[in-house]
Amino acid sequence: MFNKLGMLADLMGNAGKLRQAFDKAFESLGQVEVEGSAAAGSVTAKVNGRLQVVSVHIDPSLLRDGDAELLEDLVTAAVNDGMTKAREAAAKSLTSLTGGLPLGMFPGFGGPPGPGPDPAGAGSTTPGGP
Repeated sequence: MFNKLGMLADLMGNAGKLRQAFDKAFESLGQVEVEGSAAAGSVTAKVNGRLQVVSVHIDPSLLRDGDAELLEDLVTAAVNDGMTKAREAAAKSLTSLTGGLPLGMFPGFGGPPGPGPDPAGAGSTTPGGP
């Protein structure tokens, strides 16, 4: 327990350097890509470390069936699988910066960034932003 407190004190003493390291890590998360899938790979979704869907692929044979509800479910499942994998990759990347301490212990750092600007363009979730 005292070891963790010492690590926390060291990290807080280097807050400026830690902020720079986090900013660089958040930036690099855009380069991390994972792929989620459903129906044995018939539907895939690529998601980056910033939790943005990069692309979706649907096997053309699924389009011939005409079952829109099934296709919607498969796309949802593939995207959710990709999001889970992206969150895990982002957490692994950022945890190395904190020496294993939970990200929630660092006000303003809170964890991986959100999915970016909302569809209406009203705001964004940048590190240290609003």
